[in-house]
Formats: sequence, C-alpha cells, structure tokens
Amino acid sequence: MVLASASPTRLAMLRAAGLVVTSEPARIDEAAIRAALTAEGASPQDQADALAELKARKIAQRQPEALVLGADQILSLNGEVLSKPETLAEAKAQIKALRGQTHLLHSAAVLYDQGAPIWRLTQTARLTMRDVSDDYLDAYLARNWPAISGSVGGYQIESEGIRLFDRTEGDYFTILGLPLLPLLSYLALRGLIPS
Repeated sequence: MVLASASPTRLAMLRAAGLVVTSEPARIDEAAIRAALTAEGASPQDQADALAELKARKIAQRQPEALVLGADQILSLNGEVLSKPETLAEAKAQIKALRGQTHLLHSAAVLYDQGAPIWRLTQTARLTMRDVSDDYLDAYLARNWPAISGSVGGYQIESEGIRLFDRTEGDYFTILGLPLLPLLSYLALRGLIPS
C-alpha cells in the first residue's frame, strides 16, 4: 500500500497495524482547494473527502498498479474550518478560539486500486477543550512548538495535548486523522490482508 500523505502519524498507525506501507506525499495546493470548496458551500466533511480523494488520485495516476490510500482531516468550529498553524502565534490564537468549546474533527480516507476509487469513508469525532489558563497555554506552547505545527488545532492528543481536553467523543484513530478500524475491516473483507 502507498500512503498519499506526508503524515508520520498516519504512517505509524498503518505500520503498527501490521500493514506494509510506503509513503509518497501527494503535492496538492490544499489551501486553494479548500478555499474553492468553501466558496462552493462544501461542508467540512465533504472538504476532507475531496482532499483525500485528490491525494489518492494523484499518486494512483503515477502508480496505477498500487493500492493507494489518500487521507485528510478537517477541523471545524461552529462551521468554520481551521488550518494547521504556521506560526506559534497562530497556534496560540487557534487554541484560544477552541478553549471552552466543542469542535469537530472530520477524518476522511479514500482507497484506490488499479487507478480507480474502491472505498471511501469520512468519520467525525467531537472534542471539548477545557478553558485552560493563559499561563498554562503559554507553557504548553513553549514545550510543544514546533512539534504541534503539523497538527490542525495546535494539539496532539497522543501527547501532552490530551491535557487540553475535558471530553472526546469518537474513535481514537479518527481523532489522530484516519478511520483506521473501518479501513482494516474493508481490507480484510476484500482479502487484501489476512483475517
């Protein structure tokens, strides 16, 4: 399988599940595509699905014989889509906006085989962030930047970021950015992995 993503977290999840996976990031202009989809009124779930599909399709065109997995995750807060923070100041602003609020993570996966899509799924998780103090927030950012720069929302729940939350609802792997359990079930059902 080829993962059409640069995400080390997704790659680690797939490998930890016993899959033989290589990574070939699909270079697409995510910001421009997201802006176009937003202008067309696409929901955050549909944006995640579209980005996952574009990534998978791009790599599948280069490697039509490969099983290619595209994945993407969109964070939405009250219908507004947030992007990965590019600066420490952006990370701080995002966490301040999320404090005391419930936001949604939409994780999409699209699987291509022989150059055509064969499976897709988008799952959503709900996360409620504590109203952390400014002092804790500053200390958290000092300890975790730049590691969190690759994570939308400015946190990683698999590390200290979990301390920012009161409650999470939804599949753990979906929160990490990939609906892994349904993907593994599909691969087993199709005989692509042993079961």
